[in-house]
Amino acid sequence: MGKQAESPAARFGFTPGQVVQEFGWGDDVDDALRSEVEASVGSELVDEDYDDVTDGVIVWWRDEDGDLTDMLVDVLTVLDDGGLVWLLTPKPGRDGHVAHDEIQEAATTAGLHATSTFAVAPDWSATKLANRGRGR
Repeated sequence: MGKQAESPAARFGFTPGQVVQEFGWGDDVDDALRSEVEASVGSELVDEDYDDVTDGVIVWWRDEDGDLTDMLVDVLTVLDDGGLVWLLTPKPGRDGHVAHDEIQEAATTAGLHATSTFAVAPDWSATKLANRGRGR
């Protein structure tokens, strides 16, 4: 296979010991990617019912899942300051694809902004959502 590329999960920037919460799990998620994320933090992902502070969030989101802005606002309630939010959406041409302008609009309304998007699995793209920073 030649030179080993950095795993997609490694690009998420999670580190051992961090608590990563997962929203939107379904039969269509990429289990290999989930396993890589769990390996990078050294524990299983916590589910939507987890109610303590988390270091990062992964949201699996499809066009038919409802209101993305509401989901992002909910996600931020348990996220530690500086925590990472990764929005995983089906790639263009796949069922459930979410347009980038829709992601940008929902993120902005929730107080975030989309900083980078890349292919993360055969059917999924990942978009990093960063905190806009609060007033000083």
